[in-house]
Amino acid sequence: MLARMTGGISPAALSMAYLDWACHLAAAPQRQIEIAHNAWHAMRLVAERSLHFSDPRRGAWDLIKPQAADHRFSKPQWATQPFNLFAQAFLLGEEWWHNATTGIRGVDPANEAVVDFSIRQLLDMFAPSNFAATNPEVLERTFQSGGENLAFGWQNWLADLMQVLRPGTPSSGDAKFVVGETVATAPGRIVFRNRLIELIQYAPTTEKVRPEPLLIVPAWIMKYYILDLSPHNSLVRYLTDQGFTVFMISWRNPGAEDRDLAFDDYRSLGVMTALDTIGKIVPDRPIHAAGYCLGGTLLSITAAAMARDGDERLKTITLFAAQTDFTEAGELTLFINESQVAFLEDMMWERGYLDTTQMAGAFQLLRSNDLIWSRVSRDYLLGERAHASDLMAWNADATRLPYRMHSEYLRKLFLNNDLAEGRYRVDGKPIVLSDIHTPMFVVGTLRDHVAPWKSTYKVHYEVDADVTFVLASGGHNAGIVAPPGEQGHSHQVRTKGADAPYLGPDEWQQVSPRVEGSWWPAWIGWLERQSGTPVDPPQLGIGNADDLGNAPGDYVHT
Repeated sequence: MLARMTGGISPAALSMAYLDWACHLAAAPQRQIEIAHNAWHAMRLVAERSLHFSDPRRGAWDLIKPQAADHRFSKPQWATQPFNLFAQAFLLGEEWWHNATTGIRGVDPANEAVVDFSIRQLLDMFAPSNFAATNPEVLERTFQSGGENLAFGWQNWLADLMQVLRPGTPSSGDAKFVVGETVATAPGRIVFRNRLIELIQYAPTTEKVRPEPLLIVPAWIMKYYILDLSPHNSLVRYLTDQGFTVFMISWRNPGAEDRDLAFDDYRSLGVMTALDTIGKIVPDRPIHAAGYCLGGTLLSITAAAMARDGDERLKTITLFAAQTDFTEAGELTLFINESQVAFLEDMMWERGYLDTTQMAGAFQLLRSNDLIWSRVSRDYLLGERAHASDLMAWNADATRLPYRMHSEYLRKLFLNNDLAEGRYRVDGKPIVLSDIHTPMFVVGTLRDHVAPWKSTYKVHYEVDADVTFVLASGGHNAGIVAPPGEQGHSHQVRTKGADAPYLGPDEWQQVSPRVEGSWWPAWIGWLERQSGTPVDPPQLGIGNADDLGNAPGDYVHT
């Protein structure tokens, strides 16, 4: 009941953070004086500015400018008065609260980050861009349309309310993106199925293929077809067109009956079973393996366990926006401490899984201005709807996480960081990433709020292998789905040999040349250098196996 009111955020964890901050602030009189002085200074600036609306010597943003990533006040209408003053007063208030909640001597850094983040979320609710009377774009549109935008906004709000009341109802904008018809359409066959996965083998599109097959391990906090969206941006189609035999894991969306699925089940029933099946279809050939997000973390665990046990089936390893060390996992870690994990476990116990709304809500909070408040202004005040896209439709196709797996993931990886520190156990024995000697291609994305690129970069000193690291423009999803020919993409790439000296992330970013365009061709070139001479394509599936149907299969619809 408590979780429903708080959106899954532990009140105890939040209270402890605020108590830590308040107690140390109360014991810091000098800091109190500084905060009070800053407040007086900000109020004086706003008062003086309000008396000189029309002073030509003053610029539009002479008091404070929005940060580069803050687009709420980017339209030219915000340069006019009094709206410019509203925006600057709000930004000064945000700056004051940031200064008041940070830099307090003695406050635990994690608690400081929680207080700063939560205050920022509350302040964002009251931004002048969120209200019709203080938003010049909305007022201009209202006068021009005779209030039509507000009528459309009301309709949009009612439609969204119906979606909340009737979960699973697709929005009208997503109706043209249908799995198996307009998205996830790369031709292929389901070659294996168990209680957790369907394994898809995609049909070849070239006369010859590289002898080494490629297995892709997507995350199970998302549907696999982000890597097979529309034909123009499908990574699967791009790979098959370049002469690779591609296999993809499609995870089953768990229900209450799967509450006891363990994290290691995803390794054994998922990745290892997929490797065994590929070995029957394409025997005696090493395998390229790629993992995305949590799927990349799982692939790293699998590779370390295989290396420990002398299993040499992996030819190369590729990680897309995947973390192996969780000490600097960005603002997502604000939701992960002992109190929060215990709260989530109690919340999941009733249903047996983490519901889609909790997962989606956490990710939305990380980019609340872009994913929540900009939508309020656009959809409800301006009466517009963003143009539907395949990526948006995929993002709305949420998944669940089983109780036991999610608890183990949060405790072993996030809280205890067992994988990076050599305490993670597979089959009762610890594994270490330094056992991995397989060449690696690792992709981080510049504006990733889920797996910050400097966190993914840590793989350089965790493994004992040649690492080619790519820093791609974009975020966690748009930075990975970056087809050649699409505008706005760029990347940096550099290879570090296993015995080469370590280069820190900031230094790496300074010395690595920036390349315009998609990083996909760079990955293909790297894979080709690691592959053998092209051969005839293998058969689709195992000869005497049951007919399990065509891609995209059944599990993607669960």
